[in-house]
Amino acid sequence: MLLDVEGTTTPVDFVYDTLFPFARAQTRAFLEQHWTEPGVADCVSQLRDEHTADASLAPAWSDDPAGVTRYVLWLMDQDRKSTGLKALQGRVWEEGYGQGALRGVVYEDVPRAFARWRSQARRLAIFSSGSVLAQKLIFGHSTAGDLTPLLEAYFDTTTGPKRATESYRRIAQRLGVLPTSVLFLSDVVAELDAARGAGMATVLCVRSGEAPATDHPAVGNFGVLLP
Repeated sequence: MLLDVEGTTTPVDFVYDTLFPFARAQTRAFLEQHWTEPGVADCVSQLRDEHTADASLAPAWSDDPAGVTRYVLWLMDQDRKSTGLKALQGRVWEEGYGQGALRGVVYEDVPRAFARWRSQARRLAIFSSGSVLAQKLIFGHSTAGDLTPLLEAYFDTTTGPKRATESYRRIAQRLGVLPTSVLFLSDVVAELDAARGAGMATVLCVRSGEAPATDHPAVGNFGVLLP
């Protein structure tokens, strides 16, 4: 089983009202404190490379915490699924979780469903536009406790875009299974279309509101899925 995060296991509000504002508020201070650390330098290098393609639109690049922060905030304003941005955000959030300022939020049916599916000998993996680190932090520091022992693998945009069929083929290959043996759950129809194009089974997760017009089967919570 392959699961999306935002809007599927985790409320969208937590991402937009808690995680993103925390990153906006803390990025510059984090960069100033950790600027010379190799992992942070790698994030900055990725962002520097990405800025090259954005140079005509984005704020001018400067190789310092203030300049990188300006570009990071611009990327966030564009809602970019930038690999460099997601990697840096993960590190900022890691510090927040470690200090107790953040706790990962999951829907109440998620822990029970994870435990049930594992008891059925199903393998569970995550595919999100958030970095692998960010995924592990949400599930490792969740309001329901540490859920990471129930999860086998994590995939992010370094595997490929979530709306690209080839990304799902790569995930199946890395899991060592045929795509036809994978069930993908997401709240985004375009992602489900891409997964189905690779041969995966799909389920649309509709946590609130009306389900969009689609031929993907839909569920409102995990309690009814593979009981």
